[in-house]
Amino acid sequence: MNCFKVVLVTLVMLINFAIAPVVLADPPKLTTTPEYTEVTTAIADLLKAKSDPEASNLSPVDIEQKLGTLNLQKYILETASNWSQCRNETGHTIAVYAHKAKKTPVPSTLYYLATGQTTDDDWNCDAVYLPAGAKLAGQPELTEPIALQFVSGTQLVAKTNPTGEIEFNLPPAKTITASADSSLPIPTNLTLASVEATTPNAPIED
Repeated sequence: MNCFKVVLVTLVMLINFAIAPVVLADPPKLTTTPEYTEVTTAIADLLKAKSDPEASNLSPVDIEQKLGTLNLQKYILETASNWSQCRNETGHTIAVYAHKAKKTPVPSTLYYLATGQTTDDDWNCDAVYLPAGAKLAGQPELTEPIALQFVSGTQLVAKTNPTGEIEFNLPPAKTITASADSSLPIPTNLTLASVEATTPNAPIED
């Protein structure tokens, strides 16, 4: 009987390995990153400002809005089971920043993601590039290029609304503009038309 149980347990383990390799994969440990420290520090600072609103330059409404965004980022970093992925549902090619997910971060590169495609889950999709002329939902037309950066672990979906504006399912963590000390390379010579006409080359899911 004991021998039978050992064989049965072994068979169950082999079946699990065969049909559920994704479950066995280690999720990224994003709570040990500088990104997580930055988010939790910002939350602590805002809670301090909330307890003494007269000493803060922010209104109570602004504090609550920022806390809501940061707590969402903290939740993503704590619970993410995969690296960040970007899905393009805009109907056009978009530009995204991504790097091969490793223990040590590497510089992010600009890639072009076709509509209907999702970046490979072995890569970290860090940000979306928007050239001058792009329109974000609820905002004026961009007069300069920017990169919208999202926390690691974000499962981002980019769409186009009925008025032709780009919208995302989650708010960005940072808005980066072109400067000498930018954390991401921001091309200033690209247009919306040139981005949409570029041959897609982003690493994507099979």
